[in-house]
Amino acid sequence: MDVVFKALADPSRRALLDALHRESGQTLGALCEDLDLTRQAVSKHLAVLEEADLVVTARRGREKLHYLNPVPIHEIAERWIGKFERTRLRALHDLKRGLERTTP
Repeated sequence: MDVVFKALADPSRRALLDALHRESGQTLGALCEDLDLTRQAVSKHLAVLEEADLVVTARRGREKLHYLNPVPIHEIAERWIGKFERTRLRALHDLKRGLERTTP
């Protein structure tokens, strides 16, 4: 999980993930158009994201397509955020059910 946090720490990598969230399956060239970075810098950032398993690639002919893999982010949410929110969500759910029962 440390490698995922390291990958998410950089704003340029988060911008790449946002771009892939908007449109998954982009080439390096397409990703470079959205950012004010050199092709080499984007390539290095993508390597870090791939190492963290946040981005997966597939070849289509001569093109290398990059896809967002949301699983590591989901695992962080479940471990670090979800367990703290469950109690609140359960309380809101119980409140909603109670109010629905008392409404004529």
